[in-house]
Amino acid sequence: MKVRFCLRIPLAVLTALVSYGAASCAVALGPGYTIEKQEIRVRFAPAPQPKIDIAADYQLKNTGTRALQELELRLPGRRFHSNELRATWDKTALTFVQDPDNPRSTLAKLGKPWKTSARHTLHVTAEFVPVQEGETSLGFSSQAFFLPAAGWSVELLPPDGLFATGGVPPKKWDLLVALPDGFQTHTSGIQKKSVRKGGEVVVLAEQGKKDPYPFVVAGRYSTADIGKGNEQVHLWTSKQQDSAKLRDISDALARVIAAYDAAFGERSKESSQTWIVECPVAAGCFTSLNPLRAKLLRQDENEPSTGEMIARDTMVVDLSGGSPMLAAQATPSLAASWLGYGQNPAFFEQSLPLTMLPAFAAAIGRDAAEGGDSRAETVRRALRLVPVGGKPAKEEDPQVLRVKSFLFFYALQERYGRETFRKAIQYILYARHGRGFELNDFIAAFEQETHQNVAEFVRMWMKRPGVPEEFRARYEESAAARAATNKETKP
Repeated sequence: MKVRFCLRIPLAVLTALVSYGAASCAVALGPGYTIEKQEIRVRFAPAPQPKIDIAADYQLKNTGTRALQELELRLPGRRFHSNELRATWDKTALTFVQDPDNPRSTLAKLGKPWKTSARHTLHVTAEFVPVQEGETSLGFSSQAFFLPAAGWSVELLPPDGLFATGGVPPKKWDLLVALPDGFQTHTSGIQKKSVRKGGEVVVLAEQGKKDPYPFVVAGRYSTADIGKGNEQVHLWTSKQQDSAKLRDISDALARVIAAYDAAFGERSKESSQTWIVECPVAAGCFTSLNPLRAKLLRQDENEPSTGEMIARDTMVVDLSGGSPMLAAQATPSLAASWLGYGQNPAFFEQSLPLTMLPAFAAAIGRDAAEGGDSRAETVRRALRLVPVGGKPAKEEDPQVLRVKSFLFFYALQERYGRETFRKAIQYILYARHGRGFELNDFIAAFEQETHQNVAEFVRMWMKRPGVPEEFRARYEESAAARAATNKETKP
């Protein structure tokens, strides 16, 4: 039976070990290996039946303290309909066994021990085919396909053991994508060159530290640039769009981007480009939307999602119902770009109220896209989901707590001002880049900006039943005043 070690190491000891390793990186502290070179190749064949061929080569060296008997891998998930994955170890076929301790991982038995300092080549191939009727796997057509960041390429994992290392890609490696001539292409990394040969184009994209998970989106798309100012938005659609509709979409997206800049701070210049790409096959293209989140965003909970982020700067959308609502449909996914797609995944694993920050971000973007009094309407709709008065229960309903958490961020903006909110959020997103953060970190960032006891405000909002009466009254009064004004203006 495999045993995974988890020890608490005193900070002073850990610091000494890290310093020692930095000073003499050639000295291993546990089992492990290094990926000295890797290359992943993607080839899309549109006929006779569309398919995506994946091939990857990894040159590995055992840099650990002992020989290794197996290699642990994370294979492409169920989102892809694929034929059998194959792998060789120096041209010898490998057999896969499911890891009994981790169902997401697979063990490749090496046959002979992988001795320390020895080098070997791992070659992996896979073939993705279109989904069958009734399946929910990722779909693609003969005209377009995409591979989202994470989940489609093999991920190498470190071996078991104390101070184990391995699986980290080299500082630079190549992703090669072979496509039919005439396809538009967007990938992770830096596209270095493209070569045309025999009706096919091969694109070489160099991957680096900023590209932990490669992605590809390609197809016979009509393109239009609809961004404004420093923000560039590239719209890729299967058919050319009407110029008037494009202006409407551009204006709505400009409002969304301005709202996110005001709430969370401007993105870096490297992140100021966004690709919005029509999904090749809508069925199986998106994950389902949480029913409560759908209700908060004014969507029918039975209505499927129509937009999803597949990389930090790229999202796919369903345009089968037309493009007038594209900006509003895109906001839940665009919000992920400001909050840190792939950098702060802990948003979806945290406790309340932080777990509702993505929903709040999606809501303010949708409100900006729709304009008018949408923000107040969103708050009033959420308030109707929180009971008024009554005898407080020992524990509030979990759904009520999530709604309160959603409203909590509106209350923070109103209590301390939107500028303070922006500075605090911007600070914590930068300071905890890639590591996630806890509620105490969140509170500390606001107290640093306000020099006030924000912890008490959080406790009052989340621990007391219901929502503060003054908050509810403010929105009910504004609704009543607006109704009265509308009544007076009617002939």
